[in-house]
Amino acid sequence: MNAPVRTLRLGLIGGNITATRSPALHVVCGLSLGVNVTYDLIIPAERGLSFSELLAQCAQLGFAGVNVTYPYKEEAAALVAAGDPVVGAMGASNTVLFTQSGPRAFNTDHSGFVAAYRAAFGAQGPGRVLVLGTGGVGRAVAFALADLGATEIVLYDTEPGKIAALSKALRSHAAVAVTGCESAQLSDIAGFDGVVNCTPLGMIGRPGSPLPDGVAGHPTWAFDAVYTPADTPFRAQVLSLGAAFLGGYELYFHQGLRAFEHFSGLHLTAPDWVRSILAPRA
Repeated sequence: MNAPVRTLRLGLIGGNITATRSPALHVVCGLSLGVNVTYDLIIPAERGLSFSELLAQCAQLGFAGVNVTYPYKEEAAALVAAGDPVVGAMGASNTVLFTQSGPRAFNTDHSGFVAAYRAAFGAQGPGRVLVLGTGGVGRAVAFALADLGATEIVLYDTEPGKIAALSKALRSHAAVAVTGCESAQLSDIAGFDGVVNCTPLGMIGRPGSPLPDGVAGHPTWAFDAVYTPADTPFRAQVLSLGAAFLGGYELYFHQGLRAFEHFSGLHLTAPDWVRSILAPRA
């Protein structure tokens, strides 16, 4: 990590990010430690620059680091040297730290999901899990599920090539059974202990759910990576099937704490205080 500093310039690079709560999270993390934080929202399409050009520009302007979100997480991992071995294995990064030796890529979606899952479900294993979406967040969550001891991970995506690539990466990472499924199989998810939505469907500007109307099944637990808005069609579907629900806000919160620690070089000593300040917006 970088040496501790008193002022941090941070930002988020992505598309469709105007509703994100990341600025508030990082500013409050800074307040908890007496660190001043600025946090910019950086949308490549609005600036007429590519992701790689904006990343280089942020480094030149003195940013301590940037978060990365849809659709640039895989590009970030390909462009930036991994700061953690798991980033190279999964091929997705949501956190880029600028160091004297150059930028380094981390994935706090991975560590954040592990923390959020354990906080909600304790030592209970994920079981057999259906992962909907194999993009940047889907890759991180799938790797986290493998590390949490999932017995089988079943991948769905509209792009078969992405399923094949993630399957290969997961098998190289852990001794876990990995298979793929097609859209016709989503109407009945009986036999799955968990189901997770790692697609952008449900977020502001991307309405809908990856599960079809009238889906059947009885998952024990479910997770939706979407947290804005909190009440998504996917959430309503899995709750109607009796699943214990883990919301995307919890991933947002835990991954954000870990990203801030990378950026600042400091350990957050009051996460409950940070949560309490953010709670009115949660």
